[in-house]
Amino acid sequence: MSTPKDLRYSEEHEWVKVEDGKVRIGISHFAQAELGDIVFVELPQVGDEIKTDDPFGSVESVKTVSELYAPISGTVVEVNADLEDSPEFVNESPYEKAWMIVVEPADASEVEKLMTAEQYETMIAE
Repeated sequence: MSTPKDLRYSEEHEWVKVEDGKVRIGISHFAQAELGDIVFVELPQVGDEIKTDDPFGSVESVKTVSELYAPISGTVVEVNADLEDSPEFVNESPYEKAWMIVVEPADASEVEKLMTAEQYETMIAE
């Protein structure tokens, strides 16, 4: 199971990647494996505000529907429209093709409060 070292992780299994002052968000390899085959992804609209720890969307698998929780607060500036037609990307490529949203952070220091890859691996091993 891969846990890229250049990302930060939330306790709810979202990952974040800082790129040019913006934050790209998706769900971890561990999370997609636990959910099983993803059949639908619901995401916010560009311009929506998200707030740390509040739901911003959901993923539906053959087993369950699971909410996505914002790892940081900010404004959605980009949404991965490919997931509408190809939700299976979440299972196939959780860190590359299946990013979900890009956010203009309200407070960039929130990223530092998230877990490192090592801390996340310790949490999911428990």
